[in-house]
Amino acid sequence: MLSVTRSIVIPEPELVERFLRADGPGGQHVNRTESAVELRFDVVHSPSLPDEVRERLLARADRRLTTEGVLVIQARRFRDQGRNRDDARERLAEVIRGATIVPKKRLATRPTRASKERRLAGKQQRGQVKAGRSRPKGDE
Repeated sequence: MLSVTRSIVIPEPELVERFLRADGPGGQHVNRTESAVELRFDVVHSPSLPDEVRERLLARADRRLTTEGVLVIQARRFRDQGRNRDDARERLAEVIRGATIVPKKRLATRPTRASKERRLAGKQQRGQVKAGRSRPKGDE
């Protein structure tokens, strides 16, 4: 069981782990052991996720999310399988925790009169600087 929040708990059968050989340095050890972990979690078909959390997860432009709605997390930071398993599970929990936060609605505001005047004054000044770069008229 993976406890994400007090209300969201993901049971073991929903998590699919695959072990593979890690790349990178490590000599003969890296060639013989399957210490890297690929953790798959089906966001679309999971009964453990509330609908609003599922929608926020699927709405993210996350490269770890497949077109079928499966979240794939690869952990190969450590040299032993157990630590990589824990790392992958913690990262999955962090992604789901991030989707539990409801984004604030943006309140529409209007620019103040002073900010409009500052913007226009800056444009006037910039125009004068550019006009000063040209050759004087009559000096040909």
